Parts: sequence; structure tokens; C-alpha cells
Amino acid sequence: MKKSEILDYAQNRELSWLRFNQRVLEEAQDESVPLMERMKFVAIFTSNLDEFFMIRVGSLYDMAAVDNSRVDGRSGMTPSQQLEAIYQAVAPLYKERDKTYAEIKKQLQPYGVCGLDFKELEQQEKKYVKRYFKEQVLPVLSPQIVDANHPFPHLLSKEIYVVANLKMGSDVMLGIVPVPQYISDILYLPGHDIRYIRMEKVIMEYLELVFDKYQVSQKNYVCVTRNADISPDDEAYADSDDFRHIMQETLHKRRRMAVVRLETASGLNKEMEKYFCDQFKITPECIFRTKMPMKLGFIFAIADKLPDVMKRTLTDEPFTPQPCACLADGRVMEQVKKKDVLLSYPYESMDPFLQMIREAASDPDVLTIKITIYRLAKKARLVEYLCAAAENGKEVTVLIELRARFDEQNNIDWSERMEEAGCRVLYGFEGYKVHSKICLITYRNRNEIRYITQVGTGNYNEKTAKMYTDYSLITADQKIGEDAAVFFKNMSIGNLDGVYHHLIVSPTSLKQKVLALMDEEIKKGERGRIIMKMNSVTDVDFIRKASEASCAGVKIDLIVRGICCILPEVPGRTENLHVTSIVGRYLEHPRVFVFGTGREAEVYIGSADMMTRNTEKRVEVACPIYDEEIKRRLMHDLNVMLADNVKARRMLCDGTYTKKEAGEKSINAQEIFMKNALNARRPSAPVRRKEKAALLQRLRSIFRRR
Repeated sequence: MKKSEILDYAQNRELSWLRFNQRVLEEAQDESVPLMERMKFVAIFTSNLDEFFMIRVGSLYDMAAVDNSRVDGRSGMTPSQQLEAIYQAVAPLYKERDKTYAEIKKQLQPYGVCGLDFKELEQQEKKYVKRYFKEQVLPVLSPQIVDANHPFPHLLSKEIYVVANLKMGSDVMLGIVPVPQYISDILYLPGHDIRYIRMEKVIMEYLELVFDKYQVSQKNYVCVTRNADISPDDEAYADSDDFRHIMQETLHKRRRMAVVRLETASGLNKEMEKYFCDQFKITPECIFRTKMPMKLGFIFAIADKLPDVMKRTLTDEPFTPQPCACLADGRVMEQVKKKDVLLSYPYESMDPFLQMIREAASDPDVLTIKITIYRLAKKARLVEYLCAAAENGKEVTVLIELRARFDEQNNIDWSERMEEAGCRVLYGFEGYKVHSKICLITYRNRNEIRYITQVGTGNYNEKTAKMYTDYSLITADQKIGEDAAVFFKNMSIGNLDGVYHHLIVSPTSLKQKVLALMDEEIKKGERGRIIMKMNSVTDVDFIRKASEASCAGVKIDLIVRGICCILPEVPGRTENLHVTSIVGRYLEHPRVFVFGTGREAEVYIGSADMMTRNTEKRVEVACPIYDEEIKRRLMHDLNVMLADNVKARRMLCDGTYTKKEAGEKSINAQEIFMKNALNARRPSAPVRRKEKAALLQRLRSIFRRR
């Protein structure tokens, strides 16, 4: 891209993402958040950063190797310049994270939650740890020396290795001990409190027992992060009938990719630093020292282990997704046939959708069930119901995306299970991931073919539906159903160029339709209004159109959780455009697009962000909202989010974020939605009790007459 084409109101994608992750760390620093929840945010920040290095940094390494002259159109930076900027930006985040972790850890100690170093153990605890090490750990360790006869081993990505210098006579060598994956990350100590020590510290303490014939010095533990940005080879995809086999090979290949980061517990001397740089083909900038655990998954297990009385202080007040207020007890399918239903996760339960699939599986009028799947939970009732439908003689078509990053194996396993039950399983397209969330139930009503369509903003994942905010529309609108039927036909025959009258579908019509709707608002000038909620914004065509709209006087609000490459409030470019980001208890995930105001507003929900990969390289579906009540509800929700002054941040014109000014009243959007979901069900409870009492009275009188 030429320098003249670079947008002066846009920023680099990767640096924008790091600013998002810094906001996650700010949640860990927020003293109004319970301590264990703050520690969870440290863990989330860490896992986010791990994936960032595996995918984004890994991708930039590949780009630099292929063509380092290629310039990012949003920032004017080459791949190498982006990598340099990333490493510089990440270094202070490590220090900030270490400090945050240490502060929270210290504050947890009075509650009896203590992560300990070996020197902090009591005498009886040291004896317990040593006995445990000798009996349970030492027999299963696989230590290795590195010398002329023992080559440097392959270190797995994101696994911890204890290392040390070993000396025998005049010979000096490196010793390496993998921390076994099948041993718990932490060792709980005896007693009522939750006192624990990490396994890598235990192994490092007793390293002399592992290398008992050597003098051990400079003990440390390290962890490498490898590039995991792998796409299945296109030629292999075209030549193979078994895409599952290709994905299995891809997963195996991922384990051996190039190192993009090395983490160490202690500082390395110059000799050791050079040694590791040579072995991993990295530079010193790729090495980060961390004073906190390199893997923090155990934090969630500790939170679950807390006594109930302690959970009330250290964790968020439990919230159970509520039944949908607009649905009565009884068959969901019959109610949807009469009125559209919008489910709002995690405030409302996913159960009505699952119940509808279960009903369809045994309904004699149902002919087919068709669905696209991107991510599923490890335990998925949805799969059970789809399999039951196939076993009951329904035609069940499942388009499952095997390339859902880091969920590939899970999806491979589920695809095999569904095929065994008789489902027709499809795998998507060469070069295009199927990321849409759409389900179609076809049934016979007398002599007519009718449809029920579900379109969502998030995955059919029963676990994340309790942690991610998402919308799920279920509608019996025949026109939308006809579009959905055409969509699944096109997916079955490999046609990405389908024509739809109501649904907007990428890669053919979604971006074009969004830009056209923006053009309609541009014609209105200062009367124009656009509100869009997304996870990320990177698409250059969208960024240009948003600037054009702003310059025309259109008032634009973007609610963007993560990456946002457009800079707001830039004079002469985006003066009328504002960006809000919310990071809170739940991960914000819906995509909602609103063009216009009042009853004339056009509202869509869907699966796509305004990212080039979504608009041009993925199959995505967005659906119009025709039900006026649902439309008003969505617009109300967006306005509540825009009014949030507790968890929301406002992006400034330089890409940094600032807290919104506290008003007379604190507004936390997620808390408001939780309260609304709870209150929506309460008025109906007394009514149901009265109805039950009346029914019992009638039954008694019947039995008396008999």
C-alpha cells in the first residue's frame, strides 16, 4: 500500500489490541471488584496475551519472512516495525501485571488463600512436599541433559520446563526437566486454609535429587510460546476427501512451529541468554522475565474450592441466567410461531433454544433441522438433540467449522459423533471459514412448508452462554425462513455467491449492505444516526465510510470491545464519531447494527465484526429485526451501554482510553441487565401460585362430586 493511501485517522491493529488487553488488566486493579475475580482478570489478561503472541505475533513473523516491505494501511508500518513496537509495548505490561498479581496475592493471604514459595513453607509442610515429590513426582519425571550426545530437545509451546547448569568434573552442560502435563499445576498443602505451592517450584527445589550426580547451579524455569497461526494447506484441502485428517495433521504441525516468545522466572546471564537465542532463533527482545506464574488456569479451580462463606466475599454474587420473560411454560415452537423471541445471554438462559431443538427432534411435523456450528462446549446438549433428531428420521444437516482456532479437536470429535448418529456433516469452504450462527427448522403445516429460523451473535456453546453477552433471535417469519433455506442450499452445493432478500451474508452482501445503509444516513446529513456494537473494527472500507459519514454530520457511536482501528474525534475526519468500550464481569460479544432512529430505524443482529477477515474471508449472517418490540429493546440496550459510566471507557483521538465522567448516578450496564432479567420474572411468580391454587381447588371439587 502506498504511503499516500495510509489513513491519518486510523491506528495499528496490534497496538489497539494491546490497549484492549490493558483494560482487562485494569479490571484486575479495580478495588471494587472482589479479590478472586480480580485474580481471574489477571489470568484472562495472561491467556489473552498468550494467544496474541501465538496468532498475531506469529502471523507478523511469517509476513516479515515473506515480504517485509508490505505496509500496514492503517499505520504505515512494515511487519518488522510492528513487531518492534509490540515488544516495546508488551515489556511495561509485564511489569504492571507482576505488580498487580503480587498485590492481589498479598490481599488474599488474610483469607487463607496463600500461594507460597518454598522458603515460606512451615517445617511440617516442607516434609510433606518432599515426601510427595519423592513418591508422586520424581518417578514420572523425564529429565534430560544437553551435551554432544544429547541434542537440545523440542520444547512444547506453553509448557513449563525447569532448567539448570550441571557440572561434573570439568564438564558443564544444561539440564532440562519438563513439568509433566498429567500432574496438577499446584500442590495443595494439608490444612483447612488454601495453601499451595506451584509444581515447577517443587521440582526446582529438589533438582539435586533429579540430577543427583551433578553439581546444580543457576536454577530457573522457562516457557516458550510458538507461532500457532496455521491455516490448512489449500492444495492439500483440494486433493483430500477427508478434511478431518488434514486438521489432525495441522494440529500436530502447530506443536513444532517457530518460537516467538521466551518467558523466564529469573534473569538470564549473558551466556545463557545467547544460548537460548541461538537455540530458538530469537532476539533478546523476545525474552520476558515474569515474577508471577506462567500458567494461571489453577486460579479458577481455587475459586471453586473456596468455602461458601468465603465465596460471598471473594467472588461475584452468583447469577443464574433467567428464563425468558416473553416465553410461558410449554412448547417453545408453538410460541415462536405466534411471536418473535429474542434471548439475551447470559442474562437469559439458552434453554429455550435447546428446548426448541429437542421439541423439533420428536415433532412428527418437522422435516429438517439445519445448523452452522463454530464452537461447542465439551458437553453439548445441542449435539444430543441433533443426534436424536437424526435417529428419529429427521434430515439433520450440520455445517461444522473444523478450523475454529484452538477448538479444532473438539469440533473433530463432535463431527464424528454426529455422523455416527446419521447427521449429514459438512465442513465449509476452501479459504473461507463459516462463522455464521444460524439454525433452520423446516416443518409441514397442513399442506404448507413453514420455517422457524434462529440467528445469533454468538456460538451454540452452553458454557460460554453463561459468560459471554450475546443475542439470539428466533423467528417464524416466512421470508427470513425462505432466505435461510436458500442459504443452506447454497452452503450444501458450495455456492458463496447466493442472493438473499432479507438476510445479509458475507462474503457477498454483508459489507456492501452495511456501506449502503451508511450511505442512506449520509444523505440525511446531521439528521443521520448510526450505532454499531461489535468486538473489533479493522476493515478499511468501513473506516473510510465512517469518516465520510462523520464529515457529513452523521452522529456515530461505535461500541467496540477490542480492536478498534478507527480513531474517533479527529478534527476534520471523525469529529462526530465516538468509540466506547466496555470490559466487565461478562465478555461483551454481540454484533448489533442500527441505522436511523425511531420506527424508521433499520436494525440487524449477526455474527460479523467490521473486520476484513469477517466481511471478505468468512461466511457470516446478519438478520434484520422486524418485530417492533424487539427493535425497541435492542435500541434501549445500546443506549444503556452508551450511558455506562462504571465499566465503559471512551477512546480518545490518539487511541488511548479514559474513564467516562462519573455522573450523578452510577450506571453499570451489565448490572442493570442482570437486575432487569431478575425483575422480569418476579411479578409472574404470585400469579402462577394463584393459578396453581385455583387449579387445586377445582380438582378437589371434582373429586368431591365423584
